[in-house]
Amino acid sequence: MAAAGEAFAHPQYLVSTEWLAAHLGDPNLRVYDCTTYLVPDPATTFRAESGRPKWVEGHIPGSDYLDLQGELSDTSSKLRFTMPSTEQFAGAMSRHGLGEGTRAVLYSAGNIMWATRIWWMLRAFGFDAAAVLDGGWEKWVAEGRPVSTEPAKYPPARFVAKPRPELIATRGEVLAKIADQGACTINALSDAQHTGEGGVSYGRAGRIKGSVNVAFARLQSGKPGVFRSAAELRGLFSEVGADPEKKIITYCGGGIAATTDAFVLTMLGYPRVAVYDGSLGEWTADPSLPMETGREGTKIAGG
Repeated sequence: MAAAGEAFAHPQYLVSTEWLAAHLGDPNLRVYDCTTYLVPDPATTFRAESGRPKWVEGHIPGSDYLDLQGELSDTSSKLRFTMPSTEQFAGAMSRHGLGEGTRAVLYSAGNIMWATRIWWMLRAFGFDAAAVLDGGWEKWVAEGRPVSTEPAKYPPARFVAKPRPELIATRGEVLAKIADQGACTINALSDAQHTGEGGVSYGRAGRIKGSVNVAFARLQSGKPGVFRSAAELRGLFSEVGADPEKKIITYCGGGIAATTDAFVLTMLGYPRVAVYDGSLGEWTADPSLPMETGREGTKIAGG
């Protein structure tokens, strides 16, 4: 396990509420609320609801709202939250004022995974000047920091996408990596979902064959949305055999929670990390793709 005082290899991707409060007036800073709410639905597993109404009621001063399930997803896909085309993504971010010479801070309410999802998308389209707010909306409010109902006034920008396809894994790549000792596929869902013993099932219970489990919730401290120390996080991934020398693929139910694992791995300095965008929503729909259940033959971080 890493030493207790170890720092992140890329700490610039995570900012504190203190930092954000001190920089809200920076002319090149863009702050975005990325919230989506998942409501249990027996027909579709979850129903996705926009966080815009809550953003209208109150948000971090100057922040804009990014509609993940609408303008930042391929709405023609049968799967929710599928990565959009380069043109669609670049157009949306340009309209929201993000481009050359600007930097973004992303936050969400209820769950940090919405912020990490858009952070990963920005990274996949070649934009590295983005960070996630540690603790998110809940920490900001709990500290008594200012809240506004005024809409953002960011001028339109020109977002130039530089796609990195290696950051988004396909079904074929995941299938090929099952027998690859130089790869590690990580399930970011709960250990009960990983083993098939409980929780939400995405068509077929259990996990992708050969995958290990680092639940995204375990990456956070006792306060939701606040990440554990670098040493603790590195220990969780080392525990399941996720070595920096390996190609790492993260997945979940729909490619959202998987980005929290990928975000942390990137901060830790893992050089080859990809998110399986289709995740179990795509994988379980094809009965020919192998699944496993039970605890035997798998590794579960902290389990």
